[in-house]
Amino acid sequence: MNNRFDLPGTLVSTTWLAGNLGKPGLVVVDIRGYVNSTQPDEDGHQVATYTGAPDEYAAGHIPGSVFVDWTQDIIDPDDPVPAQIAPPERFAAAMEATGIGDGTAVVIADHAGGHFATRLWWALKYYGHDNAAILDGGYKAWIGEGRSLSTEPPAVGEATFTPNARPEIIASVDDVLAAVGQQGTTIVDARDAKVFSGETYRGSRRGHIASAVNAPVGQFLDENGLWRSAGELKDILAGNGLATGDRVIAYCNGGVTATAVLFALDRIGYTNYANYDGSWNEWAERPELPVESKAS
Repeated sequence: MNNRFDLPGTLVSTTWLAGNLGKPGLVVVDIRGYVNSTQPDEDGHQVATYTGAPDEYAAGHIPGSVFVDWTQDIIDPDDPVPAQIAPPERFAAAMEATGIGDGTAVVIADHAGGHFATRLWWALKYYGHDNAAILDGGYKAWIGEGRSLSTEPPAVGEATFTPNARPEIIASVDDVLAAVGQQGTTIVDARDAKVFSGETYRGSRRGHIASAVNAPVGQFLDENGLWRSAGELKDILAGNGLATGDRVIAYCNGGVTATAVLFALDRIGYTNYANYDGSWNEWAERPELPVESKAS
């Protein structure tokens, strides 16, 4: 039987985590990783590679934390679109291998409490596991405060993870195409303004999904890299035309950064959202799908 440990919310501080490390039923996940992009060429085109950071984990991690490689452990290797969410059996096996079961509380840390952490938060939520939180400020905040590190891999207990998919919080390419230009759904591009406009781009085409609005995720964090308060997030999201009653479908290049938009919405109690997991990696490679670009 899995131990039950309930989190205080979906965002926890380094102080809270330090006081609860090692408690039964709590698993801390280190999901540090990178999207490494080349400098844009003269046409604005760039190439990105996805990597986890297992070497950094081995060199020092939050004591007791387990490592999840976002580029391998929770993806579908058989999907032609990169980094798509793992099918249920594969995802469940990855969670069980790290000691995460149905009753487990999960605190997720990436380098800075950003979109790699929210990616796993969303993935867990998609498979029916709500007892998960982001470490505010991530690994950077932890070491910045001089907190202890370990190089020892933790002992992992037996666990049973039962995936119960929530199809309402994932969007397919057909879902997005049906929403283009339609009332009742707002398509949100989580990438930066230069990519949204088409000044720089990845893949075969530049620009953004037709009718999408831009909400770069950097605005959700303060100058110290911590998540802004719910009140601040509400104002920011409203300023981007979100949380108005419409269904929100968020996307980015690979369905990862987009989950930070969903986390921000969730933080203010707004749950009518979905992640377009295929994102630009899929959309840009299908010339029949409509795009808009401000770049000449």
